[in-house]
Amino acid sequence: MSTADALRAQISDLVRQYYDEKLSPRPFQPAKDLVHFAGRTFDADELCNLVDASLDFFLTANRFAERFEAGFAEYLGLSDALLVNSGSSANLLALTALTSPTLGARRLKPGDEVVTVAAGFPTTVAPVVQNNLVPVFVDVSLGDYTAIPDRLREAVGPKTRAIMMAHTLGVPFDLDVATDLAKKHDLWLIEDNCDSLGSRYRGRLTGTFGHLATCSFYPAHHITMGEGGAVVTNDEGLARIVRSFRDWGRDCYCAGGENNTCGTRFSQQFGSLPFGYDHKYVYSHIGYNLKVTDMQAAIGCAQLGKLDAFIARRRANFDHLMEMLRPYEDRLLLPTATPHSEPSWFAFVISVRENAGFTRNDLSRFLEAHRVETRSLFAGNLLRHPAYQAIPHRIVRDLTNTDRVMNQTLFIGVYPGLDRARLDYVGDVFARFMRGERV
Repeated sequence: MSTADALRAQISDLVRQYYDEKLSPRPFQPAKDLVHFAGRTFDADELCNLVDASLDFFLTANRFAERFEAGFAEYLGLSDALLVNSGSSANLLALTALTSPTLGARRLKPGDEVVTVAAGFPTTVAPVVQNNLVPVFVDVSLGDYTAIPDRLREAVGPKTRAIMMAHTLGVPFDLDVATDLAKKHDLWLIEDNCDSLGSRYRGRLTGTFGHLATCSFYPAHHITMGEGGAVVTNDEGLARIVRSFRDWGRDCYCAGGENNTCGTRFSQQFGSLPFGYDHKYVYSHIGYNLKVTDMQAAIGCAQLGKLDAFIARRRANFDHLMEMLRPYEDRLLLPTATPHSEPSWFAFVISVRENAGFTRNDLSRFLEAHRVETRSLFAGNLLRHPAYQAIPHRIVRDLTNTDRVMNQTLFIGVYPGLDRARLDYVGDVFARFMRGERV
């Protein structure tokens, strides 16, 4: 072993000792600890990978990024996984890729319609607006908070060219209807799978039904890189377009540090450039730079090996919360799965019933005052936010339930960092509120 290798091994041992001393989980102290709605779950493996990548000082995507992309694609059973710097960037790239001139008559053009929902996270809809497309909003069902299937059918009109929606907080939307509509009307289907990694529909993983799908690796999600995301697909042609938009819009697909993968670097004609212009600096799309660093990917490699255990823990935590909160169903609408689905739960979503005798804000304030974090179901109704009130759009019938989500819905955590002591504390706080405590 070389001196450098010996030092690297010594550093790894010290990092593990540091984790044990500084970062390993501590027993829950109800009087002062927050019960977070989400958070990073990690051990010394992630820290060692992070330091190992930093010692290479490659900085940009390298061996860990390649390892993660290959492993993630294999986990999903798809041909391609392309790492990006966030789930929001993944959404931007997935939709923007469908505007590529290389798609010919199937490319999305300004004014084309994209079916989606307003009860969700803004960056599922933002790429539609940013590409001068028109979002068509359908209402959601209460309980599962996914698009009402009949409204999806009604949404398709002569200008509709795509469907882009999220599987809400782990619950798959009706993929029978969505895939049938895509096939029948020649629509693109993009699954925003950022909150639902590991969910299944008819036994098949979400993120594998659409032409493209997206994932997020923000700390609140099923696995994390801190910041990070991915676009996944089983279409190598679409993967190449996404890669181009991700990597400045360049036509070349060489990995970082590689040259002349195509073998024709100086012997092609592009646009009105001189013949043989360096292919590494030819741009076929108006793109971005949305790549990750290898240090982020190194964390993801450690996390990916724990994904199945994380999903199992989320499901167990969800089941325990359901058991504790079921006695309050007369006042609380508890979460449900869509037919044929097995959610990989992101959170535990609750809507306060109309006749509960208290409001969502009453409940949220009490939980927060007792150190149980809550969140609204993201935007509630996106069209009521300042940035979206004036956008071109179409609504199918009405958004009655979306407004109810805005006013009556919150969620609490099920992430793997919540142990039984924390969950039991949450159950006790709910019990106190339901008995009438308000302080």
